[in-house]
Parts: sequence; structure tokens; C-alpha cells
Amino acid sequence: MQKEMALLWEVTFFEFLIVTVVIGGALAYAIGRSTARSWSGWGLMVFYCLLLAVAIRFLHFSLFHGTFFLPAATLPTALHYAVIDFAVILAVASLGRGRTRAGQMARQYRFEKA
Repeated sequence: MQKEMALLWEVTFFEFLIVTVVIGGALAYAIGRSTARSWSGWGLMVFYCLLLAVAIRFLHFSLFHGTFFLPAATLPTALHYAVIDFAVILAVASLGRGRTRAGQMARQYRFEKA
């Protein structure tokens, strides 16, 4: 498979879409929902998203011959794409957390029209 090395994806856009956005996004949404339902803080959600970003980077490496954090020669490239994966994952997790927390607040504090 020929590498494209674009700014947002390492191998192909389709690979980025499937692994990071679809698989990582679904897991990130679940992370956001679970931290909201357990009334955990933002720090725990960020930590879980960081772990998920490393796992997603490993999927890119193992399935599509992307870069990983070892050997040291590939570290800058791997960090670049890991930060992008983390940003996408954190955005989707924040969306899941916000939607879940809004539902919790609406059920807890019934707002009525005046």
C-alpha cells in the first residue's frame, strides 16, 4: 500500500476514516457517555482518550503499516499523527459527554416554560 503522508492521515484517507473516525469515534463517544454517567471529571475522560489514541495508533501501525512510537526514528511522525488522532477522539468524546450530561440535567432539573 502506497503512503500518501497528508497532514491529517498517514496512509490513506479511507484508512483514517475507518480506524480513527469510525472505530475510534465510536469508542470515544462511549468514553464520553460513561464519564458523564458516572459523574467523573474531565481529567479522567482525557486520560481515557489518551489511552485510546495510543490503541488507535497501534491499529494504524499493525493493520496499515503506519508508524508507531518505536523505533526512535519514527517517533516524530508517530507523535504528529497521534496528536491528530487524540484531537479527533477528544472532540467526539466531548460530544458524547455533552449530550449525555444535557440529558441528565434535563431529567434532573425539569425546565418549564413560563
